[in-house]
Amino acid sequence: MTRFLLHLRRAEALAAATFLVAMVLLIFAGGIARLMHHPLNWTTDVATCLFAWACFLCADIAWRNDSLMSIDLVTRALPTRLRAACATFNYVVIVAFLVYVAAMGGWLSWISRARSFQGMPGVSYSWVTLSMPVGAVLLLITTWQKVRASRGAAVAPARTEETPC
Repeated sequence: MTRFLLHLRRAEALAAATFLVAMVLLIFAGGIARLMHHPLNWTTDVATCLFAWACFLCADIAWRNDSLMSIDLVTRALPTRLRAACATFNYVVIVAFLVYVAAMGGWLSWISRARSFQGMPGVSYSWVTLSMPVGAVLLLITTWQKVRASRGAAVAPARTEETPC
């Protein structure tokens, strides 16, 4: 793995963790302020933006760590070559979908650049919609690494132990 990808992974994990903690703190601060009869309505809006970013970043981290849900009941019984063909087909579908999401997300970010986010003047809605193409590109990088790792190698046997959620 290149040094750039290692730094990218670390930055992604740090950003995801920071966004998740910030979301909780903002929602909590908004609740406390409302309880004190001084509502901070913007906290929910900023937490919504951070949630969009955190979703895509955490999806990439889960994909990279093979922590996404998978059902291998049928493919586990298949011969190795057929399992490899299924995995290749899945990667092709995933790559096609992520390329579409990245392209359409970029277009959505571009056309929403003049729209203000939740009525906040000076804050563009593109900051929220940009999470989609950025997340898709990060997922594409991870998928490409998975394709390269599986190329030429036999499909790993299915995990038999149960992993906690």
